[in-house]
Amino acid sequence: MMKERTLSRSVRMICVTGLALGLQAAHAQEAASEPIQKVQITGSRISSPNADSPSPLQILTSADIAASGAVNLQDLMQKNPTMGTPTLSRTNSNFLTSGGGVSTVNLRNLGDSRTLVLVNGRRFVSGVPGDTAVDLNTIPIDFIERVELLTGGASATYGSDAVAGVVNIILKRNFNGILIDGSAGRAWEKNDDQKRKLALTFGTSSADGASNIMGHFGYSKQGAVMSKDRARLGSAVDQTSLGASSTGDTRDLFTPLSPFYSGIAPQGRFFLADGSTFTYDRNGNVIPWSTNGTATRAATGFNRSEYRTIAVPTERFLFATNGNLAINDNHNAFFEGTYAQTKVSTNIEPYPMTSGDIYKNNGGQVPAESLINGVKVRNPLVPQNLFDGSEDTDGDGLRDYNFSRRLAEFGPRHANVDRSTLRLATGLKGTFLSNWSYDAFVSYGHTTESQNSTGQINTLTARSALEAIPNPDGGVMCADPVARAQGCVPLNVFGFNTISPDALKYVTAPGSLATAITQKIAGATVSGDIFELPAGKIGIAAGYEWRSEESSSVADPLTQAGLNAGNAIPPTYGKFNVREAFAETRVPLLKDKPFAQALDFRASFRHGDYSTVGSTNSWNAGFEWAPVSDVKFRGTRAVSTRAPNINELYSPPSQDFPSGLVDPCIGVTASSSDARSVACRAAPGVNANIAANGGVFAQSQSDQQGISGYNRGNPDLGAEKGRSSTVGVVITPRSIPMLSKFTFTADYFKINISEAIVSTPRQYSLAQCYGGGNPSYCSFITRRATAEGAYNAGSIKYSDTGVSNSGGKGTEGIDMTVSWADRVGPGRLAVQTSYTYLKTLWDIPLPGEDKDESAGELESPRNKAVLSLAYKWGPLGISTTTTYTGRSKLDDQFLVNFDNPQDAPKIGSYTTTDFQLTYDVKKAYQIYFGMDNAFDRKPARIISGLPGNSTGTETDASVYDPIGRRYYVGLRVTL
Repeated sequence: MMKERTLSRSVRMICVTGLALGLQAAHAQEAASEPIQKVQITGSRISSPNADSPSPLQILTSADIAASGAVNLQDLMQKNPTMGTPTLSRTNSNFLTSGGGVSTVNLRNLGDSRTLVLVNGRRFVSGVPGDTAVDLNTIPIDFIERVELLTGGASATYGSDAVAGVVNIILKRNFNGILIDGSAGRAWEKNDDQKRKLALTFGTSSADGASNIMGHFGYSKQGAVMSKDRARLGSAVDQTSLGASSTGDTRDLFTPLSPFYSGIAPQGRFFLADGSTFTYDRNGNVIPWSTNGTATRAATGFNRSEYRTIAVPTERFLFATNGNLAINDNHNAFFEGTYAQTKVSTNIEPYPMTSGDIYKNNGGQVPAESLINGVKVRNPLVPQNLFDGSEDTDGDGLRDYNFSRRLAEFGPRHANVDRSTLRLATGLKGTFLSNWSYDAFVSYGHTTESQNSTGQINTLTARSALEAIPNPDGGVMCADPVARAQGCVPLNVFGFNTISPDALKYVTAPGSLATAITQKIAGATVSGDIFELPAGKIGIAAGYEWRSEESSSVADPLTQAGLNAGNAIPPTYGKFNVREAFAETRVPLLKDKPFAQALDFRASFRHGDYSTVGSTNSWNAGFEWAPVSDVKFRGTRAVSTRAPNINELYSPPSQDFPSGLVDPCIGVTASSSDARSVACRAAPGVNANIAANGGVFAQSQSDQQGISGYNRGNPDLGAEKGRSSTVGVVITPRSIPMLSKFTFTADYFKINISEAIVSTPRQYSLAQCYGGGNPSYCSFITRRATAEGAYNAGSIKYSDTGVSNSGGKGTEGIDMTVSWADRVGPGRLAVQTSYTYLKTLWDIPLPGEDKDESAGELESPRNKAVLSLAYKWGPLGISTTTTYTGRSKLDDQFLVNFDNPQDAPKIGSYTTTDFQLTYDVKKAYQIYFGMDNAFDRKPARIISGLPGNSTGTETDASVYDPIGRRYYVGLRVTL
């Protein structure tokens, strides 16, 4: 039989054993008369006879995990209302050049890098190159005993990054027996998102129970969900926001304009000197170009949604082990080990090549003829109508033309990612001098990622292949004799499926990316009681920690140079180390006095010395006051620090393709005199655009879809500093019989981050450059001075962003939890609800700028809640979890670009319900069936072209469920 050694009664009461109760509010409990051992909770390094915390602490138990049916911890954590939008998940990472399928967490919406994830109270190696964010794919969910979630600054206890809070994952310990859990499931609508899980946990202890060893093997697989299979979301066909792309009326922002195909198609689009364009039908006939079609003309554009993915397929292999060896009664050696391998595939539409990708120095002008021995020789692949309609536009004496073409023969841009993480920790812990304890450890973590991708083109060989001449045999050959000697095969881009297999082989550019992250830590802590006051003993803890972080990310040579027509990604490498000393104290001031059954003071301090930013200091002070046994007040004030990570410091300019940007210059005329118009007309190409479009600046569909940009690091960054305050109350009315099973907590929180490290928002830069009164932001923006193929003069070519120690970030609000559990009828009912009211979440992009009160692409909902119900009756159990996300709206920095921002519709509230049924067959077997999003609630429609849209989903897939109703069935066996 499975057996677990007794843990502190205090922690047992926090976790509320038995049926899943959702995220439990940590609260004080009266100690039982039986002897109890000291325990340590998240937020403190001092062991004490109770599990009180002056900071808000919520607990997720192993029973909650089992009741969710989840295979990844992120899926469950996101139901907590304190959680914000994660940067990386299965449903928002398909388009990224790295990080596909990674799962991160983001407390308070202050950023993944400001949420510190610990395992057994110690740091865990990152899963994101150059960052500190932990990939939750590497944590075996069935090996978790509980998750302690501490909100508020905790850098004084744990060091850098704990600005928003801490997620401490406690793995199972002292486990005897074997536990097997297997399940399978899929999505209801299309039988996709297939889910498989098999987990085996085992452990044994020595005869005296002092030593033990445990192990865990886990496997899970989640299948893909394609955009084309969710027509109900509008994701099966390319679309965009009518208001953002056409009418300019905020009332139309959530009205789809469909179809809104890509202007780059597999048959090619060709531009004549007179400004006209043509393409080909399936039979090879020349026809006019019409991207989205008309009543009398078929669409010639390309539906990208046919290839896109809503959720990337993810496969995980996990092994974890830990053990404890009793050296004697007072000293123990311990070890922890985790190995995780994750396989992910990402898939997007074939590459949209333009001639500007190949001929970057002349605006994309492809020669239609070559100069051979002083004689002009026409490229025989160029059609007669294109040759006749072309002229010399770049001054080299040769006719040239411009084109775009979707490389359908290359297949989709596909990447196979193999990511592995190894983490080892070992050390000694024990007691000395009767009431002192120590803990010393070393740990090593290493994450690697190997990515191989297809679908890109080698721009160097493509250039040679596009310049062709007749060969002596009546065929076609490449004009450059050196290229011919290297195997050059002419590239025919005129029509459907015209690229030959040999030409495809010659110009294909397979891609690769290799990343590595290494973390090394050594630390030691001692804690104990120094002397006794009338209210109890003063506890102290002190320690030292050394940490080294190193990261590298290296793409293949063509990608580094931007010669595969895709994102140019230079290699990134960096490292740093830090030495830190810390101390903490707990002082009992009053006990068993009138209106002061207990009054304690806590304080901690940490000094760090970074190789990058120098010295940092963090501190925390808090109190706990229980005037009576049923009521406790608590509060903290903390100053936390976060040193910049490796990407923020050392990342060279890397190319990106942002979406959802609105050009402020749209609608500017030759005579308009407002500040925006004056600034726009001073930009390159804008006046030419106005002249070419009847006196009004206009933007084509290609202009909207063709914006690129670069993300930059900053080696001169300093550490950011967060100041957090919490004040709360815990009510546990044990003295009132009717309410004795009831617990209520309420906590006010406020976090202000000064000199925050943030990337300047692109839309903010556009607004400031054009009419915002700060022309320095114009350095982030590059416009086309002249027309380039399908792109108009004056259109945005690059919109860049860079990191800096900005004016700040912050949030303020209230958390509340209510829980109750007791017998009802023949069984036991448990109720738990957690609620967060968000008063504000703000950004200051740069020092001196106004506070942006609706930070983020979508304004964070004011109200979020989760309600968990569980009922157990003999062998039968049922549990439900209802998650509520309140109303929201689009970012005001986006809405300010419209004439009627006040008329923009709100995003409605969103509620989903999950449930699970269990049935115990004797004591060793449990059958379970569950359903997620049981009522199949559709997500909020965040259409392409709007901020917050997750490409391919037509919603914000990090906030709303884009997949729909899913079910699963499983079996647990305990031996």
